[in-house]
Amino acid sequence: MLHIEFITDLGAKVTVDVERPEQVLDVQRHYGRLGWTSGEVPAGGFVFPLDNEPDFDWALIGARAWTNPEGEVMILHRGHAYRRRELEAVDSRKLKLPKAVKYSRGAKPTDPEHLREKADGEIEYVTLAIFRGGKRQDRFAVPQGQTAASGGAREARPAQANQANQANRAAAAQASQRPAPRAAAAAPAEDDTPF
Repeated sequence: MLHIEFITDLGAKVTVDVERPEQVLDVQRHYGRLGWTSGEVPAGGFVFPLDNEPDFDWALIGARAWTNPEGEVMILHRGHAYRRRELEAVDSRKLKLPKAVKYSRGAKPTDPEHLREKADGEIEYVTLAIFRGGKRQDRFAVPQGQTAASGGAREARPAQANQANQANRAAAAQASQRPAPRAAAAAPAEDDTPF
């Protein structure tokens, strides 16, 4: 039997038993949709193939897409909002890097030093995930039959913010059909952020 340790959106540690290795990603998706995370974000962020970015399942890492009041779609993870940034390919004598898509945020004074990345000038960033090179892995994609609101990066593209709002409403409607944990608990409003 395998064990996955999650940190809930309220900071509690929970261990979940998994019978078979092929069930691990399904368990991570299930609890990730609740905002639960397992493990820490590595320095430089999680690394995934660029071809996985359009339909990446953010629930795998306990994140989700969210539209801010200005209409920009962000990725929420452990209470922080990350922006999508496109990085051009670099081809010089010293460095060769393919184009990439990065989800990052400005560093805060409370961020550990090993997570901070220096940029031009005095600005520092913290990266959640970077999509660069590699071969597509279907296991990282939003499963067939699920909406992008459950975590796909398709939602994270500002040009598709309107579709994201529709998907968020559909997900909220679906969530409202599930039984509430307590009868007295109020269902969150559509724009409320659960984590």
